[in-house]
Amino acid sequence: MSSACADLCRCKNDRGLSSILYKLLKNDGQELPLGQQEPAASSGGLGQGCPCKTRRKVVLKCPHITCTAASVVLAKTLSFVKNVPCFQALPCDDQLKLVRRCWAPLLVLGLAQDKVDFETVETSEPSILHTLLTNGLPNIQEAMGHQRLLSAAEIQTIQRFLMKCWSLDISPKEYAYLKGILLFNPELPGLHCTEYIQSLQQEAQQALNEYVKTMYTQDQTRFFSLIIALSMLRSITAGVIIELFFRPIGNVNIEDKLLDTLCAHSKTQAAGKTNAY
Repeated sequence: MSSACADLCRCKNDRGLSSILYKLLKNDGQELPLGQQEPAASSGGLGQGCPCKTRRKVVLKCPHITCTAASVVLAKTLSFVKNVPCFQALPCDDQLKLVRRCWAPLLVLGLAQDKVDFETVETSEPSILHTLLTNGLPNIQEAMGHQRLLSAAEIQTIQRFLMKCWSLDISPKEYAYLKGILLFNPELPGLHCTEYIQSLQQEAQQALNEYVKTMYTQDQTRFFSLIIALSMLRSITAGVIIELFFRPIGNVNIEDKLLDTLCAHSKTQAAGKTNAY
């Protein structure tokens, strides 16, 4: 570990304290004699290297502005999904499974399309010892369960994807095809129309490929660059998106929002069929 890295993080300094606290909690609060305290972890094994990015916690610099923008993009995303004709033709169960799985990557793709940039600032997370002293041993699990500060590494994954999209200067049509590829994921378990969904994804890929060949005749690698960029979304989880863009403005239940959107759409369809008769 370089001296600069050692100055930036407290990895080495925390190891001895962590092992002592672990023993303290394991022994139900009985104080350990100094001679029985565990030595600090060695440089090998799980403690190897300096996990600066994974230990540094960050929050949005302007949460109100960024979260408002993300909420607008979410509304646009759900509107896009429910207005795709071939999506409407799917059974309700399949619709819900697809949306539950893809809403987060679709949202990030929407952030890229709407040029929503954001900054983060480093913050401190209450230590286990502080939480223990504040809440007591019986309540420590519940208290820690409400804390979910994101690491710098998690945020940088999102920012790298945004920068990649902006460097490619993706057109509105390309964004639409990419959304179709994300939405129609035939690999999800429990789908009723797997083959149909797979055919829809293949159609979206083919349409994207044909569009790129027509519009970017000099760029033979653009289609693959777009697909590779899309693969970056696999490591971005819905939990991270919720904590970053929605938790700061309240305990938003995304599941309820998805259900409300799809249920309202289903009721509209049913009413239309009834009026037709």
